[in-house]
Amino acid sequence: MKTCVIGIDVGLTSAKAAAFDERGDEIRTVSAPNPRVAVSRERQEIDMDALWDVVADVLRDLTAELLREGWTIGAIAATGHGNGLYLVDDELRPVRPAIASTDSRAEGVVAALDPAHVERVRLLTGSMPWAAQPGVLLRWLHDNEPETLAKARWALTCKDWLTVCLTGAPSADYSDASGCGLVNLSARAYEPAVLDLLGLPQEDARLFPALRGSDEIVGAVTAAASERTGVPAGTPVAAGCMDCVASALGAGATALGDVTVIVGTWAINSVVVPADTVPPRVTLNALLPDENAMLAMEVAPTSAASIEWAAGLLGASATIPVTPRDLLEAGQDAPPLADGLLFLPFIHGAPEHLGASGTFLGIKDSHGYAHVARAVAEGITQYHRVQLGKVRSSGAAVSDGPWTLAGGGAKNPVWAQMFADIVGHPMRRQLGTELGARGVSSLAAHGVGMVTDAWNTEPDPRLVVAPGEAAADYRTQAATFDRVLTAMRGVWEACA
Repeated sequence: MKTCVIGIDVGLTSAKAAAFDERGDEIRTVSAPNPRVAVSRERQEIDMDALWDVVADVLRDLTAELLREGWTIGAIAATGHGNGLYLVDDELRPVRPAIASTDSRAEGVVAALDPAHVERVRLLTGSMPWAAQPGVLLRWLHDNEPETLAKARWALTCKDWLTVCLTGAPSADYSDASGCGLVNLSARAYEPAVLDLLGLPQEDARLFPALRGSDEIVGAVTAAASERTGVPAGTPVAAGCMDCVASALGAGATALGDVTVIVGTWAINSVVVPADTVPPRVTLNALLPDENAMLAMEVAPTSAASIEWAAGLLGASATIPVTPRDLLEAGQDAPPLADGLLFLPFIHGAPEHLGASGTFLGIKDSHGYAHVARAVAEGITQYHRVQLGKVRSSGAAVSDGPWTLAGGGAKNPVWAQMFADIVGHPMRRQLGTELGARGVSSLAAHGVGMVTDAWNTEPDPRLVVAPGEAAADYRTQAATFDRVLTAMRGVWEACA
């Protein structure tokens, strides 16, 4: 009998379902675009039923192939973007569209918080409050949509909504809940001080499902979900985890000090630290399935989302649409530093820069398409550098060996070299196609008792990219980038 496990990975751009055999080798992946709507300049929402339809369709396509080839599906689990807010009622039906993690409507809530109180709570939860955290969004709804909260029974994350659709029961896991800033890291329980900080009543704690281990089996595929997805009814479903955690698991970067840089819609810059340490001063800390470790992370919606935006903008009136790959290839025709053109990649804002927006500086009439393309890639990478600098100065110990680079930055060799040059550290390109799905699949496999030792593979030294000739020039650009970033804060606040 051939047994496989399925991992669902839902980011803000696409939904994927991937199957892996008992050795952790990818069998097949199916993906489709996600429904995400920009309601206004600050508001990004997701139709929850439409999202489930997309996931169900990719699962149906995947399972049809698997069953036709004689595979038995041993377990399934989901990972998804962290933070944001997915509210459902007693019947587990959405009470409003989900709020995406790129949403910035609640920046005013964060700006009004007492810094001393914020620091006291940060030491408990390891997280700084920012606009798209579930707790912050609950406060915004309390002030602006009280009728919505009155109808809500459960506050879920993206992957928890998908687990509800599969099993018909609410659940939450430690990684997502801690990464959302809701959990006391030492006690491994929801922290009441979070609600106090946000001015929410303690009774709102009823919205949060009981915490489970990421690899814990929380239910089974229902008959209704089976009919919709093709996954056999009764297939065990694991709790799953936040996508940042799943990607680190999928890349095998889980030893203390391992650094992972993920170039997705969000910029994820993480290091594995001991779970019993004082939380490093970063945007968030998320508990790993290994109870002895957690991920200290600097995150922001400032990465490949800007590539997608720029490609769409520059190709809007073109006969043939411009793809993100086209944009990156065009950037190779411009020299490093893009002839003085600088891009600040905040088209969706950033947790630590209230009011920040995407900004080009130094534009001249000599600049063309290639310069813009290169400046966008360089600006994204420079902000990854800024975030990695915060990780390194946070008190977290980082590995001296190559750091893992995953996502779009790893797949494009020119961009990978740019990362090594700008970050100033060797980067190991992780070319596995579906790291998030692989990571959460390993949790599902472990949850049903499969031996997952073979899933851990040795990294290929041939994929290591060292800083090159352009590194010195990029250090000069970095100094300019940092000065501009500091100077723009007042400008962004004025514009907001």
